[in-house]
Amino acid sequence: MRLGEAPRGFVGTIVALQPEAAGQTSHELEQYLIEMGFTEGARVEILHQGAIKQDPIAVRVDNITIAVRRREAMAVLVKMAVLVK
Repeated sequence: MRLGEAPRGFVGTIVALQPEAAGQTSHELEQYLIEMGFTEGARVEILHQGAIKQDPIAVRVDNITIAVRRREAMAVLVKMAVLVK
């Protein structure tokens, strides 16, 4: 699943980055996401989404909160976290 398609409240783990899927220069977007903490294995949670077209989104990556556009978040592949009761 792509992070840009995930609903508010989603909790998961980053599996990979695929910047070419977001329609931007691959190297630039990948570098930007890595610098902001979007690395494989990091825990992500969608905290909030904008009022207009649900963009941008506020994402917690491990222990920091970042705002990104949904088109940028489309480059981040995630898997849903398994909840243990």
